Amino acid sequence: MNIHKIVIPTPYEIGDVNAFLVKGEALSLFDAGPKTPEAYEALIKGIREAGYNIDDIEQVIYTHHHPDHAGWGDAFPNANILGHAYVDLFLRKEEEFLHYREEFYRTHIRQTGVPEKYIEKFVDNRKEIAYFGNIPLTQFIEDGDEVPGHPGLTTIYTPGHAQSHFMFHDRDTNSVIGGDLLLEHVASNPLIEPPVDLSFKRPKALLQYRESLIKLRDLGVNKVYAGHGSEIFSVSELINVRLKRDRERAKQVFDILNEPKTIIEVTQQLYSSLYKTQLGLTLSKTIGYLDMLENEGFIKCEVVGELTIYSRV
Repeated sequence: MNIHKIVIPTPYEIGDVNAFLVKGEALSLFDAGPKTPEAYEALIKGIREAGYNIDDIEQVIYTHHHPDHAGWGDAFPNANILGHAYVDLFLRKEEEFLHYREEFYRTHIRQTGVPEKYIEKFVDNRKEIAYFGNIPLTQFIEDGDEVPGHPGLTTIYTPGHAQSHFMFHDRDTNSVIGGDLLLEHVASNPLIEPPVDLSFKRPKALLQYRESLIKLRDLGVNKVYAGHGSEIFSVSELINVRLKRDRERAKQVFDILNEPKTIIEVTQQLYSSLYKTQLGLTLSKTIGYLDMLENEGFIKCEVVGELTIYSRV
């Protein structure tokens, strides 16, 4: 791939995000930073350093719908905007979808045992919607599609970190544009998100994420262009580290379940110094480990009133 990395600042703790300008039969930008003035300046500067301007961009392709990746499609008047159909919901910002999303979180957070006074604060996340672009997708792409204008560049669906997540595998170089599937210094959080079918059934994000990592490992690629941080060359080794770490954390959760507990009770023990300031992050991780243990038959859950209670089998 003829690829140029553009580093873009974000307002998030993760720090800078990477966009990738790829020249093939079409000139395509993979990801576009959050919709902030600072991100716009960095994006335009990076495009100019590569020898182009905003009018030259023919396609903007989103790896997933998170706001640090899906902001500045608006900046490119001549570009088609491509991504998973789920991304389009966040770009259109229709009230029906935003209300559904809030109800989904309200329902599932209540089941964790989080005190009621904290639930609405967790649910009220509309401020982040401002970081998304406003131009809807002009084309949906799906698992197995070849990216338009890039022969040999294949779309692979890799949910877990995000329900809309794609990576893009280049057959000629055996490398991938990986979004947030695999990052060098931090493990991507398998976030609690509404499902793509817009039901109220919670996707088991960590199980999805581990399957996606294994899918990447099985490709045997020699390079990952990551959504944050540096490119990754020791791909299989890092994936094995991530999978092993999940297993170790799940063992900790099993040990915590010496008696039946709610999700928030497990979270408070597993992340005793972190859960108060990063409730959403730590709940997502805890739920993921509980899903792992339940899937493998080590624990069971039952619903008591509005609470989900986990216990050893």
